[in-house]
Amino acid sequence: MSEQTPPGTQVCGHGRGLFVAFEGGDGAGKSTQAGLLAGWLTEQGRDVVRTHEPGGTELGRTLRELVLHGPDGSVSPRAEALIFAADRAHHVATLVRPALERGAVVITDRYLDSSVAYQGAARRLGHDEVRQLSVWAVEGLLPDLTVLLDVPTGEGRARRGEEHDRLEREADDFHERVRRTFLDLAGDDPGRYLVLDATRPPEELAGAVRERVARMLEEAA
Repeated sequence: MSEQTPPGTQVCGHGRGLFVAFEGGDGAGKSTQAGLLAGWLTEQGRDVVRTHEPGGTELGRTLRELVLHGPDGSVSPRAEALIFAADRAHHVATLVRPALERGAVVITDRYLDSSVAYQGAARRLGHDEVRQLSVWAVEGLLPDLTVLLDVPTGEGRARRGEEHDRLEREADDFHERVRRTFLDLAGDDPGRYLVLDATRPPEELAGAVRERVARMLEEAA
């Protein structure tokens, strides 16, 4: 993909691999479903790279600690958006894109839609501004498939229990704005999303994800 691609351009071409992102509010079960998909693909003999944002690289782990585990008010909203974009830029350049170029299936727990939902909408920094920042940071790389696990705000809070990072501690109206934005993003580009009711049993969700990914791999072959 050319470095001259302007911010906002949707580019999914990235060599021979397949790029799958799991998105959704806190407590939706993204890590569980990412792990189930990675395990199934590995059993099929696929080269699989499972990762997450923030923190999928050594630099990312440092940034994650700064942005998520400090006290409330320790990071301004704009600084928060920039830190997530910096993590994503390094993550894609050093881990995601090289894996895709060699033909791997890359599975990430969160990607740029999370920045649009959390910083753009919930922090009210602007949907388009935050999206353009992230698209620029990753040189236009978008997932081939985004699995959106939709969970009601109250259910998500109940699932998270007593341990909360800076974002998880935000009030329910913050998380409701996050949820609505994820659903709006999926509605605007339905061909690239698989929206699932995350209150369904995990194995049912995993089956729906496997069916969609298997079809995409067959079409690519």
